[in-house]
Order: sequence, then structure tokens, then C-alpha cells
Amino acid sequence: MSKLDELVSLIQGKRVVIQTHNFPDPDAVATAFGLQYLLKVRGIDSDIVYFGTFDKVTLRLMTELLKIKTTQAENFASSEDDYLINVDGQKNNANFTDMIGQEIACIDHHPWVTDYEYAFVDHRIVGACATIIVDYFRENDIEVPADVATALLYAIKVDTQNFTKNVTADDIAAFAMLNSLADQALILRLDSNELEIDDLRAYGAAIQNLYASKGLGFVHIPFDCPDRLIAMVSSFILSLDCVVLSVVYAERGKGMKFSIRSELANLNAGDLIHVALQGIGDGGGHPMMAGGIIFADKIAELGDDPDAEIRRRFLEAYDDLKKNS
Repeated sequence: MSKLDELVSLIQGKRVVIQTHNFPDPDAVATAFGLQYLLKVRGIDSDIVYFGTFDKVTLRLMTELLKIKTTQAENFASSEDDYLINVDGQKNNANFTDMIGQEIACIDHHPWVTDYEYAFVDHRIVGACATIIVDYFRENDIEVPADVATALLYAIKVDTQNFTKNVTADDIAAFAMLNSLADQALILRLDSNELEIDDLRAYGAAIQNLYASKGLGFVHIPFDCPDRLIAMVSSFILSLDCVVLSVVYAERGKGMKFSIRSELANLNAGDLIHVALQGIGDGGGHPMMAGGIIFADKIAELGDDPDAEIRRRFLEAYDDLKKNS
């Protein structure tokens, strides 16, 4: 029995909700869109639901042009009888708000951290969650329509930073399968619309506030900004020749949100942020990219100079992890 058929056998006859992580990115939405199509082929209707908003201008454009129907959780009439499929994230994670219903399944590519017991799990360490969905099409010999192929291909490009980060053989095989099926003109349009005018403020802050030491580049963006923008600035800082690992953080309510990007093969970015924020927050992720948060009630523990304390924590964690690697 294929993974798709195994999933279908569990959810047959139920109202199905595909839930992405909060503030979804192209990979989360494309994964949900592709899975929704596959379930429809198997005779099962489903809704794509998320908490938060679409922070990325290209994601809003992608959903509009490909006519991907999504619903904010606040506007969705949930039921205790709903069967929930979590995609591109896991229950009990900080970026996955609980919905009413039963979490029956999870499809994800991030390191496995939840202790929740799903009835169905497809967890693979690949560059993009969308790659797993492409395998469902291949394994079941289901033709990928152009709109789904476009969403999946764009998601893989974004999540692997154009096949430069966390790429596996499965991601490359997915690209080979989708490349001739996708709308390349639309993908080019999405690639050309990365920035909004307000994003320039964050880049300006990055240029003004950069602090570099031991190859680590630190930037404090002194205002609240979306996750995707913090990640973009982190990638921007990593492009500097003096930086091999970037630590970018911004105000988030009364706490702080972090994005890490790394070029270091012998140090895991997810481990670094977990160690650095221990006791005041939480974080994790992939070897080359990670995210995290300092909790609002822990900000006072950073003292009179929060930036200096954050740098101290990361540099100490960096030294300790290098010593033990």
C-alpha cells in the first residue's frame, strides 16, 4: 500500500482539514495544495487552513494566480469530528497552533521533535516538504496538473534557496519531474517580486546595525517585522564575505524572533540556536537554517544591554559546539 493510500484509508468518510504551520510559507501552502489535489483524485474533499497571515508578497501572488483556496483558522468553522492533517510542521511546536479536531496525520521534513502520536506519519529529511508530495504523485502514477506542478516547483526552489541549501537526491528528482510541467513564466514572475517597499527598512537596519565576530554576523532589526523578512535579511547578511553564520532578530510583541543562516558544514544551526537560547527561549531547525524566539517574560534576563548578552550567548554556544564537534 502506498503512503497516499495508507493516508486515504484512515480519513475516508471524514471531513478533512489540511493545516499548515502558522504564517505559512510557499512550501507549506504548496504541500497542502498538492495533497489536496491528490485527496480529490481519491474522492476526498479537504480544506486548507492556517493561523496567522501570509507575510510574503510572493505567497499572496502565488495563491492568487494559481487559485489556491485557503482559509484563516479564525474564519473556519471547525468541528471536534474533523480529521486534521498537519503539513510542514508538527503538533505542539511553537509555530503550530492547535485547532479543534483530531490530528490524525503529519507530513513534514523538519527534525522530529513532537511527542504527539499521530496515526499516520510521513517524515523525511529533505530540502522541502513539497518534495514528499511529488513522490506521492510518482508512486501512484498520478499526473501532476500545471498549477500544482508550478506551486510545488516554486516551493522546492524557495525552501532550498534555489538548490543551494539542504538539497537531497529526492529534491533533485522532484525538480526533474516538475520542470517540464510547471508554468516557468509564472515562476519567473514570482522570483522577480521578492521585495516590498517596506522591506527596505529592515535591510537599512541590517546595514547600520551589523556586528561581526569570529565569522558570526549579528543584526538586531529594531522593530517588528514578518518572519519571512527576518529570514531574508539573515540570508542577505550571510552573503557577506566576512560572515559564515548570520544571527538576525527582531522585536516580536515583547519578545524577540530569530532567524539563523549558516555555511558551516560541521556545526548544526538548529543545535546552535537551541543551546544559545536555553533558559530564555527556544529554537531549532535544519543544519544550515534555523529559527527561534526569546519569550516576552524572559527579556529582562538579557540585562541592560540585550544585544551584547545575545551575542555573548551565541558566541559561547558556537565555541562549545565547535569544541565538541
